[in-house]
Amino acid sequence: MRPDDGRVIPNFLSQALRGDDLTVYGDGSQTRSFCYIDDLVRGIRAVADAPSATVSGEVINLGSTDEIAIRELADVIIDTINPDCEMVYQDLPADDPQVRRPDISRAEERLDWTPTISLSAGIEETIPYFEGEL
Repeated sequence: MRPDDGRVIPNFLSQALRGDDLTVYGDGSQTRSFCYIDDLVRGIRAVADAPSATVSGEVINLGSTDEIAIRELADVIIDTINPDCEMVYQDLPADDPQVRRPDISRAEERLDWTPTISLSAGIEETIPYFEGEL
């Protein structure tokens, strides 16, 4: 993951580690769900190891169902990394979705898979990587 790839977690972590204010688009009420890479890899392996769990062409979503508003995510990052940072607001892009939350019911039912790593634990694990990249 590159610090400048345009996704919210890399953006927020990079901004906070540099001591910059965090850029929030719109009012920050739009929600996202975040899944730590270890959970995602475990889910992909579960799909690969259980081909009978899928029907040809059927989708099995992997991800977290825990939603967080973007401004709440910014608060978590600020509290974790740099309490001196603030949020600055910019216009919400027209194509920005208001809600992103996967339906992982097939993964739960057919693979006995659910994510186990919390957002805060994932952020703590990710900070050293971004420190090294910056």
